[in-house]
Amino acid sequence: MKLWQKDYEIQKLVEEFTIGKDPQLDLELARFDILGSLAHTQMLTQVGLISHKNGNKLKEELKKIYREIQSGVYQIDPGVEDIHSQVELTLTDRLGEVGKMIHTARSRNDQVLLDIRLFLRHEIQQIVVLVEDLFDQLLSLSQQHQEVPLPGYTHLQVAMPSSFGLWFAAYAESLVDDLQLLQATYKVINKNPLGSAAGYGSSLPINRQLTTDLLGFESLNYNVVYAQFGRGKSEWMVSSALSSIAGTLNKLASDICLFMSQNFNFVSFPDDLTTGSSIMPHKKNPDIFELIRGKSNKIKALPNEISLVTSNLSSGYFRDLQILKENFLPSIQTLKECLRIASYALKQISVNQNILDNPIYQHLYSVEVVNQEVIKGVPFREAYQKVAKLIEEGKLPQKPKVSYTHEGSLGNLCNDQIGNAMVVVIKGFDFEKPGKALAQLLK
Repeated sequence: MKLWQKDYEIQKLVEEFTIGKDPQLDLELARFDILGSLAHTQMLTQVGLISHKNGNKLKEELKKIYREIQSGVYQIDPGVEDIHSQVELTLTDRLGEVGKMIHTARSRNDQVLLDIRLFLRHEIQQIVVLVEDLFDQLLSLSQQHQEVPLPGYTHLQVAMPSSFGLWFAAYAESLVDDLQLLQATYKVINKNPLGSAAGYGSSLPINRQLTTDLLGFESLNYNVVYAQFGRGKSEWMVSSALSSIAGTLNKLASDICLFMSQNFNFVSFPDDLTTGSSIMPHKKNPDIFELIRGKSNKIKALPNEISLVTSNLSSGYFRDLQILKENFLPSIQTLKECLRIASYALKQISVNQNILDNPIYQHLYSVEVVNQEVIKGVPFREAYQKVAKLIEEGKLPQKPKVSYTHEGSLGNLCNDQIGNAMVVVIKGFDFEKPGKALAQLLK
């Protein structure tokens, strides 16, 4: 069945090519399609486009389909183009002509726009929970290991003293900024496109503000043309925010892969979190973090892919937009998997307490020796030259007393401030409003 079916049959090769992977991918959007249809039905009833009797029949059957989707028994039948077609077909099979009323004042264009918005809103909430869990883990590790020294590196050369406390907290604060970006994106997608129809509105007396309220959106996309070319833009903005989180995961995973190597030996994990070699019995490979690194890189590539697909599209709907789902929807699940496994693994990390015993770190505190000269009144450049000469002659003093007091340094991690910043960001999402609205729809 096709919602656009006329009195001819499309060639099978063309049909398979144009439908693509929609029947599989649309199952992820199925329950959101039902939520949109519930709100749309209630609006149609309230404005008098369908009777209360028929509206109640549609709503009861939609709720039944929703439960079937939740239990995993609802499927898109072979030959059915997408979830929108399947739901209308099911309603028509079960309710007769009443089922066909569901498409009044609506197009598949604004249906899929709405489904994706509702889906993204739900997924962003799940991602925020997972990011918060990883954040809490990192900040806890920072507090636990704040006094454990860790050599800092630049250009992969020994640089200056750091600490595990400083290192863990760096990634925690990075996640705060990542969620700031995700929150900005959330505010953009938390707007209702329903009622834009095929991109030019409807001459029927619909009430777009009502569906906005029923679905818990913050506001609506007022201009119906803009609502339509928000498709692609929304995916690009969300993917950009997700790629920022992925970038933090990527760098963390890269550090851990490096730090687990025998040459560094900074951190370790239990054997059951590593993998072995098929021929080298001594190997304990960081496959978890290598996969996080690789999967994160794929997510980081996603905004560019979406941009390339949409970059030369004029206003109005084009079928090109259909293919955005193919990598976009799975990438969201991939990011969630990476966040879960990262949190799980970090709960079992062990840190080397005696890294600085290795003589390769004998010059780690050279800057501290320079700074001591500066405190005595020696100009920095002269102090630098003096210490450089001492290093050349092998006369650099042993580890001096180190005192870092400024905000965000070894002696002043500012973890409370970082924790408070995350609390503020999470509160700014306001997930409660849409949650209550959707629960009311399903009552």
